[in-house]
Amino acid sequence: MSGDCDFGLIGLAVMGENLALNVESRGYKVAVYNRTTSKVDDLIAGRAAGKNFVGTHSIEDFVKAVKRPRKLMMLVKAGPAVDAIIESLIPLCEPGDIIIDGGNTYYVDTERRTKTVEDAGLLYVGAGVSGGEEGALKGPSLMPGGSKEAWPEIKDMFQAIAAKVGPNDDIPCCEWVGPRGAGHYVKMVHNGIEYGDMQLICEAYQLLKELAGLSNDELYDVFAKWNEGELQSYLIEITRDIFSVKDDQGGDGYLVDKVLDVAGAKGTGKWMSQLALDLGVPSTLVTTAVFARGLSAQKDARVRASESLRGPGAESNPQWSALTESVIGDKQGFIDAVRDALYASKIVSYAQGFVQLQAASTEHDWDLDYGQSALLWRGGCIIRAQFLDRIKEAFDDQPNLENLLLYPFFKDAIEQCQPAWRRVVAAASIAGIPVPAFGAALNYYDGYRMDRLPANLLQAQRDYFGAHTYKRVDRDGTFHSEWLDLRRPVS
Repeated sequence: MSGDCDFGLIGLAVMGENLALNVESRGYKVAVYNRTTSKVDDLIAGRAAGKNFVGTHSIEDFVKAVKRPRKLMMLVKAGPAVDAIIESLIPLCEPGDIIIDGGNTYYVDTERRTKTVEDAGLLYVGAGVSGGEEGALKGPSLMPGGSKEAWPEIKDMFQAIAAKVGPNDDIPCCEWVGPRGAGHYVKMVHNGIEYGDMQLICEAYQLLKELAGLSNDELYDVFAKWNEGELQSYLIEITRDIFSVKDDQGGDGYLVDKVLDVAGAKGTGKWMSQLALDLGVPSTLVTTAVFARGLSAQKDARVRASESLRGPGAESNPQWSALTESVIGDKQGFIDAVRDALYASKIVSYAQGFVQLQAASTEHDWDLDYGQSALLWRGGCIIRAQFLDRIKEAFDDQPNLENLLLYPFFKDAIEQCQPAWRRVVAAASIAGIPVPAFGAALNYYDGYRMDRLPANLLQAQRDYFGAHTYKRVDRDGTFHSEWLDLRRPVS
């Protein structure tokens, strides 16, 4: 027996509550359940009062409240809690019912759970959800994958609640991604690119603040201008806003200057970096960004080190003013150079993300649509940006495009930005300001464009000490040499 609710949601933290309100606002009747049942009562008496909701106090009543085929979505903390809920749902559901996980789940868990749920005669969807609290309420980016048979049943609802883009705001940022864990993998790559974007913006901020001497008001103006051009994006927009906020707790000055320089992380960036290593693809931007957050967390150690380690900074260099003038030159010219460096590095970050998606799709036989993935990120999510349209155009034009850097639009953009990009990285090095992400992006570009790298020496070293063999440029086959016997005698 089933009820008359169109959709059921488990987990009423802010994301879950907002998503439930979003679904109801599109004309659907929603059943809700939370392990702490007071949250259910608070929602029904509060934000859901007078709306088309059914509050339940047990998992049994929750399942009964939703009509078949049931669409039951979990928005709970990734990990054992998800397995526990699935275990409790399976005996209560009927063939064809759909269990949906909308959390930040590790894709391997989604692969396993898809099989478990399908073996029980049910359908499973692992859906990446991006956009934070506001996106959940007003329209997130949704990246569903799993049991393909589930898509026709959830498509209308998911596309109704998703963010919309396009000239008429009628293109939903939601489409079927692929089988098993594909949806959560695409969401993970989204988050990894987000890590890189945020680190690049922070490096641009430090350069403009410490080298160019910009005030928060001036930084606001710079980021406002950038948000009107090729860098237009959600992250540039909120960075602009941050520079305008005064201390809200009674202090003088701006709030951003009072925030402790220790960055948190939830793990998705680390997952992407680890999986890139497993696949053998150089996703250097996300890895660098993860390590940068790790270094920020060593605050006490950095404070101690700052008391004894010296660089070319103002505290230790009486010629600091002359040094900064020499590396900056024209102030507006330097601001423009940082913009170009940020744009070029951002292109590299996305290029690396899509290379990893291509490798993962091949590895797991997902048959991902890369242009479609770019479409999913154009609205509602954290990395939504103007130039995602260009990425979709690139893959629509060349579905087998090996690397975004090879597509004419991005190739030309990098070539135009390259002089400024190199100038900024060099200036940061001379001034002793760390730009790990800018540097990683430039090093990747330089490495990728070289037809010969010094790995020939590296492989020779491996063969010398470990007989790991090598290949030759002038003939086929695998070789090993007795380097010790062949070397020049040491006098």
